[in-house]
Amino acid sequence: MSNQKKEGAQEAMQKFGRFLSGMVLPNIGAFIAWGLLTALFIPTGWWPNEYLAQVGAPMSKWLIPLLLGYSGGAAIYGHRGGVLGTIATAGVIAGSDIPMFLGAMIMGPLGGWVIKKFDKAIEDHIPTGFEMLVNNFSAGIIGGILAILAFTGIGPVVLAANAVLRAGVEAIVAMGLLPLASIIIEPAKVLFLNNAINHGVLSPLGIQQAEQYGKSMFFLLEANPGPGFGVLLAYWFFGKGMAKDSTPGAMIIHVLGGIHEIYFPYILMKPVLVLAVIAGGMSGVFTLNLLGGGLIAPASPGSILAVLAMTPKGAFLANVADFLVATAVSCAVASIFIKGSHDDGSEESLEAARESMTEMKNRGKDLPADEKKVSGAELKRIVYACDAGMGSSALGAAGLRKKLKKAGYTDISVTNCAIGNIPKDAQLVVSHEKLAERALEDSPQAEHIWVKDFTQNNVYDIVAARLKGEGVETKAAPVQEDTVKEGILTKANVKVGLKSV
Repeated sequence: MSNQKKEGAQEAMQKFGRFLSGMVLPNIGAFIAWGLLTALFIPTGWWPNEYLAQVGAPMSKWLIPLLLGYSGGAAIYGHRGGVLGTIATAGVIAGSDIPMFLGAMIMGPLGGWVIKKFDKAIEDHIPTGFEMLVNNFSAGIIGGILAILAFTGIGPVVLAANAVLRAGVEAIVAMGLLPLASIIIEPAKVLFLNNAINHGVLSPLGIQQAEQYGKSMFFLLEANPGPGFGVLLAYWFFGKGMAKDSTPGAMIIHVLGGIHEIYFPYILMKPVLVLAVIAGGMSGVFTLNLLGGGLIAPASPGSILAVLAMTPKGAFLANVADFLVATAVSCAVASIFIKGSHDDGSEESLEAARESMTEMKNRGKDLPADEKKVSGAELKRIVYACDAGMGSSALGAAGLRKKLKKAGYTDISVTNCAIGNIPKDAQLVVSHEKLAERALEDSPQAEHIWVKDFTQNNVYDIVAARLKGEGVETKAAPVQEDTVKEGILTKANVKVGLKSV
C-alpha cells in the first residue's frame, strides 16, 4: 500500500474516531451518574437499597441511548437532526432488552442524515407560508418511519451482532487472552484512534457487563494511565535535555488530569517505545484479570482519580495493582530503549515529534482566510475548541484564563468546548490550525486564532496587547510573564499554505 493510501486510510479512521467521541464524550456525565447509582444501591453495592436501585435501570435502558442518538443526529444536522436521531433511537431501544448503545450510535447519525437529505431535496419547493407545517410534519413522519425500521430491522441485527461479539469476547476472556488486546489498543492511542476503540467498542460492552456483574474490565483496557506513565518515568530517569526536563509536568497532566495525549510525542520521538506501552498494557490487563478488577462505568478522562472514583467495593486492590504493574513494566521496557539510545532528547527532537503528532492527528486540511477582529474594549468571551472539547483545549483555556486573571483582566470569560458546540456568543475562538475550516463553519460570527499547540503559543500576547492598546482597565497590577512567541496563526494572516508567524 502506498504512503498516500495509508495516510488516507488513517485520516478516515481518525475522522471516524472523532465522530464517535463526539457522540459519547458530551454524555459521559450520564454514564458516570448511572455508574454511581449502580455502585451505591445495587445488592452488591456500597449501600444496598432496592428502592433507590430502580433509578439506574431506566438510565441505561433509555436515557443514555437517547442522549447518544441525539448527539449523533445533531452532529450531522444540528438540533433538527438530533430530534430525528432520538426518535429513531427510541425504535431500536423498544425492540431490545439490553442497553442499545450500539444501536443508538447507528440510528442517531442515520436519522440526522436522512432529514438533512430530505430538507435539501425540498428546500426550493415549499410554498410560502407552509414552511413550519412541512418542517414539523416531515420530521414526525420520517421519524416514525425510521423508528419502525429500527424496531423491526436494525434492532434485531444489532442484537445478533452483539451476541456474536459478546460470545467472542467471553471466549477470549475464558482463554485468558484478553491481554492481547493491548497489541491493538496501545498503538491505536498514539495514532489517535483511542476514541473509536474505547467509546465505540469497549464502553458499550463494558456497560452491558457492568449491568450484569456490577463491574467490567473493558472500562480499563484503554483508560489505564499506567502504560503512558511508565514511559514518562523512563524519560525522567534516563532521558536527556528537553525530553527529561518536560516530563514532571507531563506526568501530572497525564496521571491526574487524564489527558493521555500529553505523552504521545514522547513515543513518536522514539517509535520503538510503542513496545513499552504494549508490554505495560498487557501486564496491567493480566493483573486486572487475575485479581478480578474492573470499573462500574467509563473513567473519562483517563485519570487515576477518575479510575478510583469509578471503582466498586472490593476492586480497589485489583485496579491499583493494574495501574502499578502497567507503570512498572512500561517503565522497565522503555528504560532499556532510552538508555541505549544515542538521541540526546533535545528540544528540537521533541518539537519535531510534537509536529509529527499534530500532522497525524489532523492531516489533509487547508487553512481558510478571514479578516474579523474583535476590539479589546468589546472582548468578553474567549473559547478554546478542540475535537472532543475535554483535553488540549481545556489545558489551553486554563492557561490563558490564569494569565488574564493575574494581569487583572477578570471580566473576560475563557472556556473550552468541542468543535461543533462553540457558543453563538463566542467573540474570539482559539483552535488548532488543522481544525480551522470546521471552527469557521461552526462560529462564523467570531474572530478566530489558529495555533499549532494549545499550550505553546502567544495567544496571551495577542489578547493582552489588544486590551492594553485600547486602555481596558484591569483590577490588579499586571504581571509580566514569559510566553512562547511562535506557533500561531491569526485570521488576518492565514492563507492556504502560508507559514505561521
